[in-house]
Amino acid sequence: MNKKLKILVVESDGFYGKLARSILKNDFDVDVLQAPTDALELLRKTTFDIVIIDYNIQGGNGLRLLKRIKSDYPKTEAIMTGPEEDASLASLALAEGAIDYFQKPFDYESIILAIQRTEKFLGINKKLETAELNQKVLRNELERHNGYDIISCSPAMDEVKMMMAKVAQSDSTSVIITGESGVGKELVARGIHNMSPRKENYFGAVNMSAISDTLFESEFFGHKKGAFTGAIGDRAGWFEIANQGSLFLDEIGDMPINQQIKMLRVLEDRKFIKVGAQNENIFDVRIISATNKNIDELKNGKDFRLDLFHRIGTFEIYVPPLRERSEDIPLLLDHFMRHFATKVRKQINRIDPETVNKLSQYNFPGNVRELRNIVERAVILCDSHTLKMEHFKNIIPEDPAPRSNFQEIFDLEIIEKETILRALQKVSYNKSQAAKLLNLKWNALYRRLQKYEIALPE
Repeated sequence: MNKKLKILVVESDGFYGKLARSILKNDFDVDVLQAPTDALELLRKTTFDIVIIDYNIQGGNGLRLLKRIKSDYPKTEAIMTGPEEDASLASLALAEGAIDYFQKPFDYESIILAIQRTEKFLGINKKLETAELNQKVLRNELERHNGYDIISCSPAMDEVKMMMAKVAQSDSTSVIITGESGVGKELVARGIHNMSPRKENYFGAVNMSAISDTLFESEFFGHKKGAFTGAIGDRAGWFEIANQGSLFLDEIGDMPINQQIKMLRVLEDRKFIKVGAQNENIFDVRIISATNKNIDELKNGKDFRLDLFHRIGTFEIYVPPLRERSEDIPLLLDHFMRHFATKVRKQINRIDPETVNKLSQYNFPGNVRELRNIVERAVILCDSHTLKMEHFKNIIPEDPAPRSNFQEIFDLEIIEKETILRALQKVSYNKSQAAKLLNLKWNALYRRLQKYEIALPE
């Protein structure tokens, strides 16, 4: 059973004080006071989740009380009530730290809606605090090198971080990270390096799709002066630069077959010869690879050598897309808001709860990278202390579809299970072909087979 919110109402009008108490007493732990001094005295003894303040208290001292409460008790959220149709007062209250404002004469619906909006915001803050505590050890390692933590509270990302921590201690085990573009595969790779015994040595990152055939050996092995036209000096390659450290090979699935042969040979021998040289060089580098392709496509041996896959893919970590871990969205929004507000020197310290709710329903096809970019843009556009939906216009749909209720979710799951069964039957229960037919990553199909307890024929 959830603990009742503790609410303090500071109301100058005895009638409204009694009305507020009668509305709130059944669902909340509520106290009602008339004097600001009494309210401050009670706040020193008792922690309240929400304080509802009347602007007119003691002749218009509501704003002063609001400012004092937000200064002394920053974790207590404040709602202000005031005269009807006074937009300027509402703006002043929000500027002083109130999370909401509603007008008098208030009724049951207005006060309950204001509390519900505030309760959502309190829930987000609670998640932030919980995530902070749960991730403290990992954050110290990651933040020291990466600049920011893997921000999450979802079970899916807890699994990713657990696997990162485990494989990091296995010093030479090769790792392949799979997942869609923008999910943070390089951040995971850096995290593994920074938690490993190699953390004091170099971490190199190479986009394999950008390495041409003619430059492959020079890029990875290095070259001697005069080895070819344009070689005006000695140059170290990636295996030499990252020696004793880690080398991250991004988009490994786009690597041409002839480069794969060279890469396999050098990884097996752990030796290379610089272009234009004769002596062999021994290296010790941990290989961490990443791809946004279906892992089965790399294993089929058609476009990617199976022997190279086994060499680089000893340990796989799948990073789920943001739409499969929407509970992380509020945490990421808060983190990037603070990051970019500091960067551009703006005093932005909160996101409107309704905006968080709408953004949490968006699918983010570009994943964390897309979220990061839209928050940066919103921070640049914002001239107040609060990010609102207006700052995200033309970035995401104005009215994303509301979350499904239980019955809708149940019906959708029945449809999804039936669709998977039909796809499997159509391809004679070949999981790789079924995943392609359903436009799913093989990992996602595997999880759904487990979820719906779909047994495949022997």
